[in-house]
Amino acid sequence: MPLESFPEGFRALVIGASGGIGAELVDALRSDPRCASVIVLSRSSEPALDLTDPASIEQAATSVAGQGPFHLIINAAGVLHGADFMPEKRLADLNQEQLLATFQINTFGPAMVLRHFSGLLDRQRGVLAMLSAKVGSIGDNRLGGWYSYRASKAALNMLLKTASIEVRRSQPNAVLLALHPGTVNSRLSQPFRGAEIGRPASDAARDLLRVIDGLGPEASGGFYAYSGDELPW
Repeated sequence: MPLESFPEGFRALVIGASGGIGAELVDALRSDPRCASVIVLSRSSEPALDLTDPASIEQAATSVAGQGPFHLIINAAGVLHGADFMPEKRLADLNQEQLLATFQINTFGPAMVLRHFSGLLDRQRGVLAMLSAKVGSIGDNRLGGWYSYRASKAALNMLLKTASIEVRRSQPNAVLLALHPGTVNSRLSQPFRGAEIGRPASDAARDLLRVIDGLGPEASGGFYAYSGDELPW
């Protein structure tokens, strides 16, 4: 599925390509005949980009700048659970270490990505997309629970929306997007029946790229599902 809104020979960059959706995004972009290059950044890439290490984010942006400008930058990294924690079900489960660990990867790191990578976007057609989550919607929160994850994604959405307003002034063609990939069968969803209820990561990647392909500068700062529907804040 070639991305028709991007020019022939467009350049892409994917952060967090070791995850399920990230890896499939890389594969899909590399199979697009219109895409000339796909740079992959992760904790194990060279240069390495670690969302818990602000210096590595700045250094990675400086390192790849000469291979830009980029027509598409996607941050596919995120955390829902770790070796030491699972999503909180109730207030009594809240602890500061889990809040900090979740925000570090889902919010603070991506904020630094916005700071250092938004200037690398192509001036004619440049999209910077962040994987968010529908559970980060305050307006759509009916079930409660998952305090750290919900709050970290809601904060990410605000950072992206705020950045889109500033970036528009100097880069009117830039498109900054928060995207919900749906429930995907991946490491992130594995403990939550992801294998049963989730779609293949390849389907999610294809859907996300289709949504990106259909959105222009007027959509910048928006929050969209993989279906293309705009989500409430």
